[in-house]
Amino acid sequence: MGIPEKIKEIEDAMRKWQYNKATEKGFAAAKAQIARLREKLELQAAKKGGGTGFFVKKTGDASVILLGFPSVGKSTLLNKLTGAKSKIAAYAFTTLDVIPGVMEYNQAKIQILDVPGIVAGAATGKGRGKEVLAVLRNANLVIILIEAMHPEHYKAILKEIYDVGVRINQEPPIVKIAKKSKGGLDISTTVPVEIGKETIKEVLRTFRISNADIVIRSPITIDSFIDSVEGNRRYIPAIVVVSKFDMLDEHQQQTLVEKMNPDLAVSAEKNMNIDRLKEMIYKKLKFIRVYLKEVGKKPDMEEPMIVRKGTTIANVCNRIHRDFVKKFRFAKVWGKSAKFPGQKFRNLDKKLADGDILEIHVR
Repeated sequence: MGIPEKIKEIEDAMRKWQYNKATEKGFAAAKAQIARLREKLELQAAKKGGGTGFFVKKTGDASVILLGFPSVGKSTLLNKLTGAKSKIAAYAFTTLDVIPGVMEYNQAKIQILDVPGIVAGAATGKGRGKEVLAVLRNANLVIILIEAMHPEHYKAILKEIYDVGVRINQEPPIVKIAKKSKGGLDISTTVPVEIGKETIKEVLRTFRISNADIVIRSPITIDSFIDSVEGNRRYIPAIVVVSKFDMLDEHQQQTLVEKMNPDLAVSAEKNMNIDRLKEMIYKKLKFIRVYLKEVGKKPDMEEPMIVRKGTTIANVCNRIHRDFVKKFRFAKVWGKSAKFPGQKFRNLDKKLADGDILEIHVR
């Protein structure tokens, strides 16, 4: 029996179980076993090679991937968002490579990537799925595009994303695992945890960890704890978009929204909600604009530095030149994060706000 068959056998068996405190350890062991088998599958695929993958040169302030089954309207949407010329036809697999475009919004330049449509089993390599999902792992945001006539594709795509080790709209669990030579498993928590310590130990033993100090600082589930043990997950924000929404009647539209609860419904052909999607992309990326000012000169209001919410003066200094942090004396800030115009800050960890003007003084 091959690895995919073993995984399916375990998954089929789990569907027949009823989850409760008595079966929690069994579920944990089974899920950990599946995770280990998928890891082996990844190693086998890496040894075999099997294709060069897609080369995507990153440009702009962030990279966004359009992910969906074939013929959901990715190419049409890319063209509307960016003005790129992605080939469009009314049949599956029109896009055979990665087609990039650049969307400009609020002075940010955002790279949008139209990739080939994926199919069920993409995470195991079907239909160039591994190459497509590898692009996903390197993106800053994923737009999951579901055709209005096929809402059943939503769960299938979520499974492929999950199976390739990407977690959407989640924060990584705060778990520290320090292996040691002896002493067994010592588990401590700083927050309430819904799974028992014996369940945690069962997961660790499945991964052949018998001696370690474990500190859990955020709420976890069996799945998120397994993720923290493996340590190779990617956490990416996502927007769920229903395409071709205009092809449904009013009753069908209402039923679909109630069933799926998407973030947005669009029609690229009719320009429906395209501007709202642009705004949503920008907000989901948590961008802010910082305008740089040289001493004695006016700020450059045409070309702001596009950074993420939570960016500090130190982050900006590092973006400008690696010596700026070492030579930093103070900075002056005009804008929302300052109490008054031109407020002086000597601390590099000062957080900036959208629209701030920053003047850095160095030795």
